[in-house]
Amino acid sequence: MKTYDPQAMYSEWMSQLVNQNKWQEWMKPVTPMAEPPMLDALKELGAQIDPATMTRLQNEYMQEFGKLWQDFAVSKLPALNDRRFSSPDWHNHAMHAYSAASYLLNARFLMAMAEAVQAPEKTKQKISFAVQQMIDAMSPANFLVTNPEAQSKLIESKGESLAKGIAQMLADMHKGRISQTDESAFEVGKNVAASEGTVVYENRLFQLIQYTPLTKTVHQRPLLMIPPCINKFYILDLQPENSVVRYAIEQGHTVFLVSWANPDEEMAEVTWDDYIEDGAIKAIHLAQEISKQDKINAFGFCVGGTIISTALAVLAARGEHPASSLTLLTTLLDFSDTGVLDVFVDEMQVAMREQTIGRKGLLPGRDLASTFSSLRANDLVWNYVQSNYLKGQSPPPFDLLYWNADSTNLPGPMFCWYLRNTYLENKLKQPGELTVAGNKIDLGEIDAPVFIYGSREDHIVPWQAAFASLAVLNPQSKKRNRFVLGASGHIAGVVNPPAKKKRSYWKNAQTELDAQSWLDGAQEHPGSWWPEWAAFLSEHGGKMVKSPLKPGNSNRSAIEPAPGRYVKIRAA
Repeated sequence: MKTYDPQAMYSEWMSQLVNQNKWQEWMKPVTPMAEPPMLDALKELGAQIDPATMTRLQNEYMQEFGKLWQDFAVSKLPALNDRRFSSPDWHNHAMHAYSAASYLLNARFLMAMAEAVQAPEKTKQKISFAVQQMIDAMSPANFLVTNPEAQSKLIESKGESLAKGIAQMLADMHKGRISQTDESAFEVGKNVAASEGTVVYENRLFQLIQYTPLTKTVHQRPLLMIPPCINKFYILDLQPENSVVRYAIEQGHTVFLVSWANPDEEMAEVTWDDYIEDGAIKAIHLAQEISKQDKINAFGFCVGGTIISTALAVLAARGEHPASSLTLLTTLLDFSDTGVLDVFVDEMQVAMREQTIGRKGLLPGRDLASTFSSLRANDLVWNYVQSNYLKGQSPPPFDLLYWNADSTNLPGPMFCWYLRNTYLENKLKQPGELTVAGNKIDLGEIDAPVFIYGSREDHIVPWQAAFASLAVLNPQSKKRNRFVLGASGHIAGVVNPPAKKKRSYWKNAQTELDAQSWLDGAQEHPGSWWPEWAAFLSEHGGKMVKSPLKPGNSNRSAIEPAPGRYVKIRAA
């Protein structure tokens, strides 16, 4: 099954600006005598739809289609319950209202067909994903000739909106991605990733930042933060008012953070073992050495959580137990449920990656960015096509979207190992199944209380999948584990500072339940989950001691101010 790249869709969309034939072919009314072109594609995949089900769907479609045109005949405008068509321009013009209504009807029918497909579950998932991508791309809101909002802007501005939109489109074509924010409004180290600190160590994989204390006393045990290596670390340190890093410092923790290198050709042979041994384990030992503490509080976000957990399992196999506690945010350890990302992973696709970059090579950051954008194409692709190009609007500044556009490459060998052994074969959770850095690992041997966070609307790490880590960690004493569920998605749920007083979270002390039973018995609390985490950290941070006067130690002197050089290197 072909994966769907929003950048390729964007190129296809450009050709559709003047040619609507494809849109008309795919989205034309479907009658019992004229089967939709999608059926041909299904047959090529070896999938089919039960004839009785197909007849029922077609009859339902024709009933709804007939009602729509009956309303049109008596000038009754259709209801458009879709935010893409919320502007008065869609409701004030019958032609555009019925264009949108016909599109929504056809979209519902095509998705109903996809859901009715008789095929293995994974094939059905891929078909549904592909159909949804096509439906999103073919919205009349995405084309100048069928978007009344863009047409109104064109008339009001006397053509200026179109001229500006074309200019912005050409600029985006030059840089190879769609602009989602005003990138000139941000500078790494100035107004994002600006928490004061010092780089105290570096190797080819990472720089270690030690942040400057903001309190007179600190917990004796430091906090080591491992961010995902597929993004820049400053998602945890956007601006002072929404910085996870700053919040932890304000709670009296000495914070160390790994700033991963943005790999180039010199790192094309780096492996998963290297990221564990020379990355996470090295950072753990440095935090111990500089703080002069045997125990540290370990923290991992997303893939960073998978990395720090693997590193602690390797150390456990070597007889070391350095973690006083472990925090995992939206992290997968059990890859049984990988959400919508599952459509990109099968034996054929993994083998293809292994053949091309499995021994040497890079996975470009733009490939990862396109994949993640495709998961929310209406929000992260077509929304900007409409506003930036059709309407000629400049995207407003938004720190999170600036970070989202600052992608990173990955070494091919590391990525392929991770893809096969976790997403495809789900071996990480199985005791003794994997050998990492020379040791057979068992996540159940990590001897530390665990705080696990999941986001309720997370499409990358479904909250039930984050919850599944409870069964993997501390299997003999699950009461050491805590789980907190936050509102919103993979990023917005995590970056939810208390001062904003937004959203809510759920907690339930009964962590030995299954996910649904846990949720059924959980109590909802307004606001941020951060204070729950802060209380957990303080329990395991040790006594309060005087804040260090300077970063590093006699062996680890200052290299440069935070955020360091590595985070400023952009993917080609």
